[in-house]
Amino acid sequence: MKDEGKAVPKATESPSDRLLAWYDRHARTLPWRVLPAERAAGNRADPYRIWLSEVMLQQTTVATVKAYYLKFLARWPVVEALAEAPAEEVMGAWAGLGYYARARNLHACAKAVVAEHGGRFPATEAGLKTLPGIGDYTAAAIAAIAFNKPAAVVDGNIERVVTRLRAIDTPLPAGKALVRTHVAALTPLLQPGDFAQAMMDLGATICTPRRPACVLCPLAEGCEARIHGTMELYPVKAAKKPKPARRGAAFVAVRPSDGAIFLRRRTETGMLGGMDEPPTTGWGVGQDGATGADAAPFAAAWAKTGSVVHVFTHFTLTLDVWRAEIASASGAAGRFVTPAELPAAALPTLMKKAIQLAEPAAFATSPSQRKRQA
Repeated sequence: MKDEGKAVPKATESPSDRLLAWYDRHARTLPWRVLPAERAAGNRADPYRIWLSEVMLQQTTVATVKAYYLKFLARWPVVEALAEAPAEEVMGAWAGLGYYARARNLHACAKAVVAEHGGRFPATEAGLKTLPGIGDYTAAAIAAIAFNKPAAVVDGNIERVVTRLRAIDTPLPAGKALVRTHVAALTPLLQPGDFAQAMMDLGATICTPRRPACVLCPLAEGCEARIHGTMELYPVKAAKKPKPARRGAAFVAVRPSDGAIFLRRRTETGMLGGMDEPPTTGWGVGQDGATGADAAPFAAAWAKTGSVVHVFTHFTLTLDVWRAEIASASGAAGRFVTPAELPAAALPTLMKKAIQLAEPAAFATSPSQRKRQA
């Protein structure tokens, strides 16, 4: 009886042929993706949608990105609309996705595409890399998927597939160049976009970090790691340095009359640039901020309510959270934001945690809920 779950390779098929045949049957349905059957019917990938998804997917899971992507697309369906949007609205819509430099670059890139390219994304890797926030990976992904260019696309899933396939034991990130060389050699001149997406899907669903389903893999034949039973040893990664621990303080000022929270906007550059926050002290990857009430932005009866911890890429931050009730903050740079307005504020997760600790009612969804939590 034929095993319909396992691909049976033909002797004359190349690895890319086998992978593309597998992708035709098993491609994941994603909101930004044109599936093989749709492409065969004449549909083409939209460079704007591919770019938007790829920027969002950097260091973020597909499951998390889907909702943000659909929200962005509904609000700004074309690059011209995103370019015209106020920066604070873009940052607010991005809040919760993290790595906020991506949002600033996203907006800057949209503006550049409209101003310098008439609303059309460049069709080459070199042209794409002239745009803000687009590096080697994103340029290759857009070129391959949106413009059918034979670009070597290498993300984390593809690194895992190729290091196993070729038993590349050079630790990452030093081994990235070798991985890219192998990907370039595997990438077909025809259907390079489908090939790139197939490699991504293979890593996400079959060639997983633990217990890869090699029996279902279209590239199992000739995979060095599978032959030697060493799949889970790849990719080899350089030892991580311990993350430094930093401290700081956040000051949550609440207006008693309506529960509004005092927020200010962080500078455009640096950590969480352009985002909203209750005032915090000068913490960063290389320094601690003050933690006492004497570092508050204005005088008030500050009371410590606890601490919140947040893990960034390069360090862990503990913020001591202080709370005070004030009727006004005249002279202080910032604004009061009511609970009804908070969802539209550009608040990163860290700042939401600090506000939630000091004022649980701030994020209640109705006046009755806010009253119960008060």
